[in-house]
Amino acid sequence: MSNPSTVGRPMEILLVEDGLVDARLVIGALEQGGFRHRLTLVRDGEEALEFIFQRGKFARAPRPDLILLDLMLPGKSGLDVLNEVKSFEDLREIPVVVMTASVAEEDRLQCDSLKVDGYIIKPFNLEKFLDLVRTLKKYWLDDVILPAVE
Repeated sequence: MSNPSTVGRPMEILLVEDGLVDARLVIGALEQGGFRHRLTLVRDGEEALEFIFQRGKFARAPRPDLILLDLMLPGKSGLDVLNEVKSFEDLREIPVVVMTASVAEEDRLQCDSLKVDGYIIKPFNLEKFLDLVRTLKKYWLDDVILPAVE
């Protein structure tokens, strides 16, 4: 049975990125991807958790269909955000793609243990990024019933 709130709506993407240059690259790549989406940019881990858990100024925020998460954030780190999201059963299924400048094997292993859907090292190849988003788009579209064309 389909969820009526998913019928024909754009994909909700939460971008958690403190670097404006990287944020612009991601936003540009998503626009090139050619699928309908709405994007919210937050710039630190605490703000990301407020959005995801619909607290404070984000009390009416939509649930993200995809989280693009930088690991190195001011204050609460991306790994802290990832740990909190994955510790709640109703949020665990949201696909998360980690985008990081870190080449530390320990970061990658932690992300793998939390079952992220993608791990991209910055600066990233835009085409590989788009391929990953297209793959996740197909995963997301399995849960969405598009309106019939009349």
